[in-house]
Amino acid sequence: MSSFPTGTQTGTHTHKIAVFCGSRPGLGAEHVALAHDFGAAMAARGAGLVYGAGGSGVMHAVATAVLAGGAGVTGIVPHDLREREKSTGVHGEVFVVRNMHERKALMYRLSDAFAVLPGGIGTLDEVMEVATWNQLGFHAKPLVLVNRDGFYDPLIRLLDHLVEQGFLAPGERALVHDTDDLRHALDLLGCRRVPVPALTD
Repeated sequence: MSSFPTGTQTGTHTHKIAVFCGSRPGLGAEHVALAHDFGAAMAARGAGLVYGAGGSGVMHAVATAVLAGGAGVTGIVPHDLREREKSTGVHGEVFVVRNMHERKALMYRLSDAFAVLPGGIGTLDEVMEVATWNQLGFHAKPLVLVNRDGFYDPLIRLLDHLVEQGFLAPGERALVHDTDDLRHALDLLGCRRVPVPALTD
């Protein structure tokens, strides 16, 4: 049995953000550009990345930017998916698990917060599961939709509709944050801003 990282190195905890996003680039270049910008902003605050170990698309872009910024990258992938994709562009330390359930459970355990970039049905699955775990009290970790150019507006409307119809309490709805501003997203995710050194004469 392989041992897994704990997020603690040399006695200090590294803030780790799991980023849920697509392994495809999407139809517009803006999705990959957003991933690159978000990864760079994470690294600038010293935040490590936990992701699905994808070697392409939005997933690859965020990992590339985090690594280029000098922060840590941890990828987690099921054995069968790794064998099927045979990707050579995967970044960081990669842990291979038996199935998707183990992948998500380990991602949730290693992460302090969760950011959501553009993605497909797998991304939506992860968002809903993390929100449910927060709702049930299994953990209490921030979840933020990075809603650049209104990408997640339909999902936000659906969540509000669930409140209106009595299937989601307002307090539970508030567990899913959204913002189009990267700095605000990182604030919501609990990433401390790196202080700027004071100028001296």
